[in-house]
Amino acid sequence: MDRVMKEDLVKEIGRVLAGLLEERGDQGEVPEIVLEVPRQPEHGDFACSFAMALAKRLRQPPRAIAEEIVERLGDARGLLVGAEVAGPGFINMRLAPAAWQGLVPTILAAGSEFGSSSLGTGQKLQVEHVSANPTGPLSTGHGRQGILGDCLARLLEKVGYEVTREYYFNDGGRQMRVLGDSVKARYLEELGKAAPPPAKALEDPENAWVTEVEGLPVAFPADGYQGEYIRDIARVLLESHSEALVDEPGDGLFRDFAQKEIFKDIDATLASIGIRFDVYFNEKSLYEDGKVEEAVADLRARDLISESDGAVWFTATNLGLDRDRVVIKSSGEPTYLLPDIAYHREKYRRGFDRMIDVQGADHIEQFPFVRSAVGALGFEEDRLELVMHQFVTITSGGQRVKQSTRRATFVTVDELVEEVGSDVFRFFMIERKPEGHLDFDLDLAKDKNWRKNPAYYVQYAHARSHGIERKAQEEGVSLPSSESLDPGRLELPEEIELLRKLGEFPGMVERSAQMREPHHVAYYLRDLAGLWNPYLQDGTRHRVISEDEGLTAARLGLVLAVRVVLAEGLGLLGLSAPERM
Repeated sequence: MDRVMKEDLVKEIGRVLAGLLEERGDQGEVPEIVLEVPRQPEHGDFACSFAMALAKRLRQPPRAIAEEIVERLGDARGLLVGAEVAGPGFINMRLAPAAWQGLVPTILAAGSEFGSSSLGTGQKLQVEHVSANPTGPLSTGHGRQGILGDCLARLLEKVGYEVTREYYFNDGGRQMRVLGDSVKARYLEELGKAAPPPAKALEDPENAWVTEVEGLPVAFPADGYQGEYIRDIARVLLESHSEALVDEPGDGLFRDFAQKEIFKDIDATLASIGIRFDVYFNEKSLYEDGKVEEAVADLRARDLISESDGAVWFTATNLGLDRDRVVIKSSGEPTYLLPDIAYHREKYRRGFDRMIDVQGADHIEQFPFVRSAVGALGFEEDRLELVMHQFVTITSGGQRVKQSTRRATFVTVDELVEEVGSDVFRFFMIERKPEGHLDFDLDLAKDKNWRKNPAYYVQYAHARSHGIERKAQEEGVSLPSSESLDPGRLELPEEIELLRKLGEFPGMVERSAQMREPHHVAYYLRDLAGLWNPYLQDGTRHRVISEDEGLTAARLGLVLAVRVVLAEGLGLLGLSAPERM
């Protein structure tokens, strides 16, 4: 429902309640008026239960109070066509058609601002997502996280927040050393100075690893990165340096070059699916700037650091958590938790009002420790949020596609986008609840039939509005403005139903942003397209351009209003809004 229209109705109800309380000599405040949308349409457009809250104050049964309110409210100055009491004191209200019809000029006047709000005005919010280390191509799990974070950022901007998109990465540590050693090993193999490990050894490195094959040493690390992209990087180095790098350590030029090449590919992948970042934060800077040492010292000062078995522990049990965690191993190497704590403290120091970490289910165990640590360091824990998503599986022909990250046999984002396109990829990745497992149906995603593929079904609904506009131009019919049309001509039940759905858009956007659940936008778009496409299919009953100029203008206004909302919704999901399909 349009925000202004809802505010007007709440104002009318408030006026009635204030009068009732005054007559009864009650000087207390008017109770909050909350309008809810009933689950069943036959119960009206809105329901409220404030009569229950007044029963004790007025010493009267809530149903009797509700009946008196309904009688006094009447048509709420033209907003209602009816109101009735249900159950012990609920009030169900039906809006007058004019209330819905008035949405058309409202939407046309607002244009792309329809659905925007000031909910987050003046607040700085950070969304950290993807944050994959540069060790290989992005997997479908990274893809889901990227789309989830990007759609969330778009939603939050729509409702007024100042959003910073951030990518956190680590180009140091053990992972990067293994990357460099993997590339060097492939380089030596290309030169014939080393042998690749046998397949059996790669499948079971603990029990079947070998150090030599046919007289040549096996240089490849047992836990190395096995993807073909590693060999491709090695070949580039071979082409540019020939044999000059034979004595170069893996943890040097090989690592640095591989990291740059992989990061370049990651950036290209993200750009191909419409994801951008404002800040790239390197974990290494936390060490260089002394932030990690500072975090340990400050936690120690709060009696939250202990030492045992040569390791340094974060004594999280002192903060009510179920166990303590190692932050520095006995080898002197920090665990992932320690720089995470330092990094999140820096987020607070940078002045964000709220920070959202978008992470996979494999990170959920770590989050409470990070949150508790920054809380102990003097920051408000509830300003730091976690949006968690589950894993992605791909099915084709009714069978699950087998994937292995260790063997680098996983389907990459690039491969999937090449098959289905960016728009379909994004829609399929966002149309499920993040906390639910996502089964990516490759056959459906590749299907070009707009009636079957949900992404195309929504986009086609938008494209049809442009088709109608082109037909109007061919017939010399001008498009109406918000002032020139009479929306009262939109009288059919299916037209009112469409208008009701359009009126839900602003509230849906705010709720989705507040709940951090952008999949509701995809649900909404499918519902709206599910009303719009059948409406246009019936070219007799719902003929848009006819000899009736007034009806033509009203229906063209409806076409434009639906287009505005579809375009805005598609934009929130990062999909294109095509004019032709």
